[in-house]
Amino acid sequence: MGSLDPRQSVEALLVEGMKAHGIVGDAKEAQPRLRQLLADVGLPTAALKKYPHEFSGGQRQRIGIARALSVNPELIVADEPVSALDVSVQAQVINLMSDLQAEYGLTYLVIAHDLAVVRHISDRVGVMYLGGLVEEAPADDLYATPRHPYTRALLSAVPVPDPVVEDSREQILLSGDLPSPANPPSGCRFHTPLPVAPGDALRHRAAAAAGRAGHPSRRRWRACSGRRRAQGRLPLGRADRDRRDPAALGDRRDRRDRHRARGECRGGAPDGRPPLRLTARP
Repeated sequence: MGSLDPRQSVEALLVEGMKAHGIVGDAKEAQPRLRQLLADVGLPTAALKKYPHEFSGGQRQRIGIARALSVNPELIVADEPVSALDVSVQAQVINLMSDLQAEYGLTYLVIAHDLAVVRHISDRVGVMYLGGLVEEAPADDLYATPRHPYTRALLSAVPVPDPVVEDSREQILLSGDLPSPANPPSGCRFHTPLPVAPGDALRHRAAAAAGRAGHPSRRRWRACSGRRRAQGRLPLGRADRDRRDPAALGDRRDRRDRHRARGECRGGAPDGRPPLRLTARP
């Protein structure tokens, strides 16, 4: 509703962009195109003379789609296109967007928090954390085998409509203070070493080592570590450190054994804030 000027009719809303792009000269010349646009989004021609407040939420969303189509785009950026709609209306709008994509050969850049919607409409998915892209992969691959711990935590938060499965499946809970997006931590924004629950450390490490062939997230983790090391924020490596100071190796092993004995695994943030922790709940 906020994107539609309440003082303009639907006809004026659609013609405005077309005139700005030089597609038509006036409203009379645009009439055939306007009727076609409304038919494409499932609205009657009589809607041209109405104002935004006379429509439901789903109908207003269709008007917004028609306005985007009016300038003959190749790419449409859809920011939360169905977040404010009922579930049944969401399905109608998503199906409409899919039909229009096939008809007009469109490309969508969809920004959304609803993981079910993202999976249904996307060919390729990127996961963002604190304004940075942490994982990117084809939709089927990402949902089947997520590599980044933050992606795994997001997918584990999606409820399963089966009480037996929901109670028995593993859920990953994030705890700790979220860093400020205005002052993100250096290097990887999802701090390494990753704090994980006991017993999961080897599994996370094996998955990261195996990686998906050509998977961008694996290349980014390596690049982040390389930049931090070049800037002097990471040591050259544990092997070099152990050769210089054999006592450090013993101290580290002692701390590791104490953590294992207490049944916990901890990681520190460079700015002193409590780290984000992953804990598995059966």
